[in-house]
Amino acid sequence: MSAHPFSSLESFQQAFTSGLSGLLQKGGLGPFILVCANASFDKRVQAATAKELTALYHSLSEEYIAALSSGKPIQAVEEDLLVFLKLHAVGFARLQATETRRVGPWVAQFNQLRSFRPRRISAQVPTSLHAPFDEAGFHFNKPFMQKEAFWEGELGGRQATLYYNKYPFVDFHGLLVPERKRSLPQFLTEAHHHYLWQTTQDLSRTLEGVGFGYNSLGAFASVNHLHFQMFVKPEGLPVMAAEWRHNGGDTPYPTHCTSFYAPADAWSYLAKLHDKNTPYNLLYSKNALYVFPRRKQGSYAQPDWTSGFAWHEMAGGMITFNRESYAALDQVAIEHALARLIV
Repeated sequence: MSAHPFSSLESFQQAFTSGLSGLLQKGGLGPFILVCANASFDKRVQAATAKELTALYHSLSEEYIAALSSGKPIQAVEEDLLVFLKLHAVGFARLQATETRRVGPWVAQFNQLRSFRPRRISAQVPTSLHAPFDEAGFHFNKPFMQKEAFWEGELGGRQATLYYNKYPFVDFHGLLVPERKRSLPQFLTEAHHHYLWQTTQDLSRTLEGVGFGYNSLGAFASVNHLHFQMFVKPEGLPVMAAEWRHNGGDTPYPTHCTSFYAPADAWSYLAKLHDKNTPYNLLYSKNALYVFPRRKQGSYAQPDWTSGFAWHEMAGGMITFNRESYAALDQVAIEHALARLIV
């Protein structure tokens, strides 16, 4: 685990990739899936891990085939095993790398391996933005999750753990869990809002393009354990373009988006969303916080090319799981889907 990867963009990128290689050396199913997904997303990771990744795949395949053939139990996390079996059915050598293309102002992404992931609580339709932390459910305190940590230490005056995202869809994708052992539910408090605002500003001094996404319950949060999705993307996301009205331009954004430049102003708005029980997605960046109040998941007709609109989709990055949808997706379809989410 890297001691301090935030000193420069080069240091962070190097630590991120070398950490994946080190994780792979430890073996095991969880690390294999995590590194495989990151390798399919990022050619740099693929080049650094290809040989070891292939060897571990064949080793795991032989182990599991032997166990299943003899009726012996497989000692593995069930959801990881299901993903591995899906991968094995497709064929490791036939896994397709992630691709992206511009669609007008938007970015479409073909991400095959992400389609294998478990949906967890994002498949449910919560009635409230707040639900108690569930010790029996999936959360980041699970012992097997500690293998997937990239870094742990003090960040902005709080203890924090940064995990690799097991199924990435944005560059250098991590999951930041502040005060992990407090077992906080996925509900944003004023204190943690200010913490993320300041942490984003602090990290921006050395990590150009750093940002954090947040999904409330009802807005496709997949884990009810307080976390924020970290990425490093110097070119930014479509929602950050100067043309949009929320950035001072003339073009209206197709769904509701409000930008804030002071944390107190943003919290006043977020508190009202809490009072109204309105789901929302957030994007913390160096220059602004983008807030997307939206209709609750499950309350509207969703196009079949997406598994759900979370912070990344609201910010203009559209994820598809098959080539037909990826090739057919056009600007009209994207903007129509975004417009459906207006409260």
